Amino acid sequence: KKKTVSFSTMPNDRKINSTAACISFMLEGCELKKVRSNSRMYSRFFVLDADMRSVRWEPSKKDSEKAKIEIKSVKEVRVGKKTPVLRSNGLSDQFPDECAFSIIYGDNYESLDLVANSADVVSAWVMGLRYLVSYGKHTPEAPGTGHPSLRTSWISSVFDLADLEKSGRIPVSRAVQLIKALNPGMKTSTIELKFKELQKASERSGAEVACDLFVEAYCELCTRPEIFFLLVQFSSNKEYLGLKDLLMFLEVEQGMEGVTEEKCLEIVGKYEPSKEGREKGYLAIDGFTRYLLSADCSIFDPQHRKVCQDMAQPLSHYYISSAHSACLLEDNFWGRSDISGYISALGLGCRSIELVLWDGPEGEPVVYTSPSAASCVPFRAVVGLIDQHAFTASAYPLILCLVVRCSAPQQRLAAQCLRKTLGEKLYLEPPNPTASYLPSPEQLKGRILIKGKKLPPSCEDSEGEVSDEEEGWELARRLGQEEREAPEGGGPRRVRLSRELSELVSLCQAVPFQDFESSRRGQRYWEMCSFSEVEAGRFANECPAELVSYNKRFLSRVYPSPMRIDASNMNPQDFWKCGCQMVAMNYQTPGLMMDLNVGWFRQNGACGYVLRPAIMREEVSYFSANAKDSLPGVPAQLLHLKVISGQNLPKPKGSGAKGEVVEPYVCAEIHGIPADCAEHRTKTALQSGDNPIFDESLEFQINLPELAVLRFVVLDDDYIGDEFIAQYTIPFECLQPGYRHVPLQSLAGEPLPHATLFVHVAITDRRGGGGKGHRRGLAGRRGRRVREYTSTKATGIKAIDEVFRTATQPLREATDLRENVQNALVSFKELCGLTPAANMKQCILTVATWLLHSDSAPSVTLNLAEQYPPMEAQGPIPDLLRKVLTAYETMIQTSRTLIESADAVYGKLTQAQQAGMDLHKELHRIEAKEGLRGRKLQKALESFAWNITVLK
Repeated sequence: KKKTVSFSTMPNDRKINSTAACISFMLEGCELKKVRSNSRMYSRFFVLDADMRSVRWEPSKKDSEKAKIEIKSVKEVRVGKKTPVLRSNGLSDQFPDECAFSIIYGDNYESLDLVANSADVVSAWVMGLRYLVSYGKHTPEAPGTGHPSLRTSWISSVFDLADLEKSGRIPVSRAVQLIKALNPGMKTSTIELKFKELQKASERSGAEVACDLFVEAYCELCTRPEIFFLLVQFSSNKEYLGLKDLLMFLEVEQGMEGVTEEKCLEIVGKYEPSKEGREKGYLAIDGFTRYLLSADCSIFDPQHRKVCQDMAQPLSHYYISSAHSACLLEDNFWGRSDISGYISALGLGCRSIELVLWDGPEGEPVVYTSPSAASCVPFRAVVGLIDQHAFTASAYPLILCLVVRCSAPQQRLAAQCLRKTLGEKLYLEPPNPTASYLPSPEQLKGRILIKGKKLPPSCEDSEGEVSDEEEGWELARRLGQEEREAPEGGGPRRVRLSRELSELVSLCQAVPFQDFESSRRGQRYWEMCSFSEVEAGRFANECPAELVSYNKRFLSRVYPSPMRIDASNMNPQDFWKCGCQMVAMNYQTPGLMMDLNVGWFRQNGACGYVLRPAIMREEVSYFSANAKDSLPGVPAQLLHLKVISGQNLPKPKGSGAKGEVVEPYVCAEIHGIPADCAEHRTKTALQSGDNPIFDESLEFQINLPELAVLRFVVLDDDYIGDEFIAQYTIPFECLQPGYRHVPLQSLAGEPLPHATLFVHVAITDRRGGGGKGHRRGLAGRRGRRVREYTSTKATGIKAIDEVFRTATQPLREATDLRENVQNALVSFKELCGLTPAANMKQCILTVATWLLHSDSAPSVTLNLAEQYPPMEAQGPIPDLLRKVLTAYETMIQTSRTLIESADAVYGKLTQAQQAGMDLHKELHRIEAKEGLRGRKLQKALESFAWNITVLK
């Protein structure tokens, strides 16, 4: 019996990097587990016959002629648990998805279900079988003979160019440089080792290599099996992708729309290295790999690289990228004050900067945030710098948060400096008393707003007293400058404020926060409050709904607790989920929290403003920040993430006396509302060098996609001192579906050259059916056995409840219409042997492939001229195909019912919603009339908002 080992540990590190290698592996045979319909598993030895016409297995009770499958009878080869037998409950947990595959064969579409002990073995069998099936009738000669492939000719031509002496040999050092130039991330030592190995094997040592050896070394080093496997899946001839193959790949797998053959030719022209390939419109493995690694194929949706959100909403409807003491480069109390911190924060798109003004030794104000008097920076210098860099990364308004700790005369100098340096950029127009909301970022483009205290209208002197800000005192205590003791009776501290500085404050007037009720009654839209992290955290836990509601009209700023003397960061998500716009971060401190902040603000052209979810902006909407499940009015989505492999992973930076080998694993984390926070990890890739294969599927449910962030972290399992290898953080809304490379970054957020993760992304609705619009045209999981209906809630006010009661029936109808279509979609996909994450194109392609690979195939027509295209078969058809056609018919019929009934149901729902909104204007009068107050009133308002949100 031959023993199977994973390819990475095969004798002389044999990588499966060509169809020929797969077939020779199958000719040797290996042990696989055969799964019976009663869920029992039996180990058998499977081998490809020498004539390559059938696969047989032993031992078997059947005679040897029956224990085999002819290649020409194979309809399809499926990877994963894609048949009823492999999906059955008894088995599902016993082995991972990537270790299973099925061969569908014969006129009755029977399935031979197999389990291997590694994903590599599955890849070899599947790739080899698919190749043989597509060449079925013209059995290929022994693999690897015949004319040189597109790839071999190209590599030989590269060798010829380097062979300056035209001797047919080049120095090993030049060969190494050549491969390194073609594959920039690869280590020199890896390439040198490969040449030594091949020279030893062919008994040709020396300082030079010939062309054949160079070609062999290149193919072994630079073929990524997982990409080769993908190419074979889509290629009609198994060597390269033609324009039609590439078009199919882009539409079906990458979810791209409107792809033309011209576009494909453009891709081939840009990425295919061989001249012949470019001329004929072929993309071979090297070009395909280059394309998948390129920016054109990035995981980050290019639409989000520029400003893509509506920028005409009030300022309070956006999250605003905010810095706390941005000038610090190290920690709070031992750090150096260095001006370059401002430049880097503004360069990252930061739109709110905090400046604490102190009395300077030379009679003019200074900014300093460390206890040594030597480390202060003149206020003038900082303002000059801000003037220069304010709008380099973003044209949208910049908010300067002034915390005044200097005397009135120095405040006057500060005000003069701001006016003189910033000139026209300074926004000084008084707020419009008739408006209810702040102006929009669009209206305030190119302007700088000052946030600070303002003298009361009753004060007519050149200076007056105002209540002090809580911020900035921690430093004063350490500087020994805290002369102002808290007043008797424990009221707020008072400070002197000069009129000149007061007059610079317009739209961001700092006021102390009393409570939510007082704010609802008396706060004006241009007044804003700052909360310490502790206070904001208490509100977020105890009364999240009130905080969300408060943030619909007013700006709020959250600053780190003074206890964070190491300048660590709070988790911004804790406050974003309650709608807090400005969460002040210590930009100088790298780590998870800063990754979340930087990743989050990438999604709108990195302009420093991100529009908050609609559910947090609409005047009447129900949103519970601490919800444990899906939210009304927001369809939950499933993220199906397959982590396939890693490329050129560096060693952890701080790891001690460790060899060159890393043993990496990947953690995928979702950060968002509490119901969404989750983390899954892959297994560790042992002894895998710099290019580990993980091949693992992870799944997350996302209840509020607009607030979710996905973070990849690569860690070393075998570490000394430091385990962190790399990370990448991306907002959920920016993910592109399909096969993508993740550009990894260091802890400080700098790109790591050539270090990537190769992943597959699919996003679906929780109940099946496509996710966001057509671009995410995928489907999710089967509806539950017991259907859940979202219903309206009673407010306890008769007139209002009667209006919402009219919506009960249309809500049920809407749920039924949608769920029936989604369930029919999932059933059709599963019968086609695909996952719920597949799309329609993949289903139709699969059925077409079955029919093409069959001599006695019934003819099936799909009439696309009709509005509801029927799929019909002529003559007798096997059972599985009949089931597929029936499922297709059900899917078309349920869709038809939905399309034809939708308008009427939609009409009833909008009518109820409109009637509800009309009552909203009367709400306060009705409450008073019904005598509702306290908890009952709160409950009635919540139910009302819930009902409107559900109907929406």
